[in-house]
Amino acid sequence: MARGIKDKVAILGMGCAKFGERWSDDADTLMVEAFDEAIADAGIEASQIDAAWLGVAFDAVNIGPSGIPLSMALRLPNIGVTKVENYCASGTESFRGAVYAVASGAADIALAMGVEKLKDTGYGGLPVRTRGTTFDMVGVTGSAPGNFAQLAAAYRAKHGVEKADLKRAMAHVSVKSHANGSKNPKAHLRNAVDIDTVMNAPMIAEPLGLYDCCGVSDGAACAIVTTPEIARSLGKKDLVTVKALQISASNGWELQQAGGWDGSYFHTTRIAAAKAYEEAGVTKPREQISLMEVHDCFSITELVTMEDLFISKEGEGWKDVLDGFFDADGTIPCQIDGGLKCFGHPIGASGLRMIYENYLQLLGRAEERQRQTPPSLALSHNLGGSPIQNVSAVAIVGLASA
Repeated sequence: MARGIKDKVAILGMGCAKFGERWSDDADTLMVEAFDEAIADAGIEASQIDAAWLGVAFDAVNIGPSGIPLSMALRLPNIGVTKVENYCASGTESFRGAVYAVASGAADIALAMGVEKLKDTGYGGLPVRTRGTTFDMVGVTGSAPGNFAQLAAAYRAKHGVEKADLKRAMAHVSVKSHANGSKNPKAHLRNAVDIDTVMNAPMIAEPLGLYDCCGVSDGAACAIVTTPEIARSLGKKDLVTVKALQISASNGWELQQAGGWDGSYFHTTRIAAAKAYEEAGVTKPREQISLMEVHDCFSITELVTMEDLFISKEGEGWKDVLDGFFDADGTIPCQIDGGLKCFGHPIGASGLRMIYENYLQLLGRAEERQRQTPPSLALSHNLGGSPIQNVSAVAIVGLASA
């Protein structure tokens, strides 16, 4: 029986490049920027790294189909570098590879990198990409805003939420993220906005307005992991350890009209969350989780995810949002760094960026946006794909004593 990886791996160091429209910088530059911070934080030399993983979602656009760009950019010592992609969960997938290598004993010190140069695609949203002949025949007419607008409609219908109430709750999500992003020097969007601006913004796909959609960004994030024993031998005292890592992929059940899925929630997120809580020993997530970074590609996604992570009761996430439960000064802050909405969403980097923020918060190093009540367990969540077919990833990190 699987025993999990709780507390078997510690984060030795992390780094994150500034997200945004990095027109003058290539992917190599972004990776080096994130790596320089991570390696300085870890207090080691590159020669001590045994293996590396590189997460990129759109390989044909920037990096290519191998791990060589990471090895060359960082001048790694001819170690194994594995390039992974898993939609918007690619960064967490990279982290999972490095963590599993250390937990298994295959590596003493491993590196995880995520990077994306989305602005170079010239595409207004996410570039359309192939996923096989069958999908191309049935999936070419959809759009990301359109798919998630359908989620909002299904959620409202199922739970009997008034249209105006859901719109205001979604607006609160966006206002919160902009307020948080304004305090983050590495965030792409740093302007605070008021709720009237969000409510009256141009409609993209009803009910999603302009401010309900996350930005398209360039960026990179990096983690270096090892065993707690090695971390302590290197002089680390306050350890952040990995409590759980779980990924769930759709298998077609949501597509079956008689399967029972009604379009109002993320089936895979519920599965990944339940497994992650079991692995981490979390029995009451609303009481035990103290900080969250979730996949707010659209404001409705964040709202629904609060329920799928079992933080809010089903059908009541919108109430928690309006009550300020997830605000920076609320009970469980969500997107305290600005989230995808304002920190930005360079797809391959996002999962690691989330863990980076949780890591800083746990160690009390988040500066102006630091949570006043020190967190002990922090969760990050990615969702790649659309509501009807996706990959969901949940990572939980925390202080070694938690």
